[in-house]
Amino acid sequence: MNARMIRGVQAGEELPGFAAGAISRHALALYCGASGDHNPIHVDLDFARSAGMDDVFAHGMLSAAYLARLLTNWAPQSALREYAVRFAAITHVGDEVRCSGRVVERFEAQGEVRVRVELYARNQAGELKLSGVAVLAEQ
Repeated sequence: MNARMIRGVQAGEELPGFAAGAISRHALALYCGASGDHNPIHVDLDFARSAGMDDVFAHGMLSAAYLARLLTNWAPQSALREYAVRFAAITHVGDEVRCSGRVVERFEAQGEVRVRVELYARNQAGELKLSGVAVLAEQ
């Protein structure tokens, strides 16, 4: 969907889903390099175990990036006015991240027609890993 298609969307409409696939150790290592977040709990099994975890786990911001990708698959980045997330649970190696969103409000602000979207990242079992909200403007 592009910005022209945002025009006329109503509360209750679903965004096309986005499946990021399973979290792999390789993806975590690549994300460390790309993000600059080299916390060893995400890539070093010995460190994770010494911290009381069974295994390494995904950066919360990796799932936030997947939710942002859901948005930019639906509308251009230039339409984005607000984006916020809340971490709900650890995303483990092997979890398949599935992102969804729903328009919850249509309103005007600062001379623009905008939509508020609720966002969710869940694993293959439907467990909530991350929730968020975004505001996008018609362009």
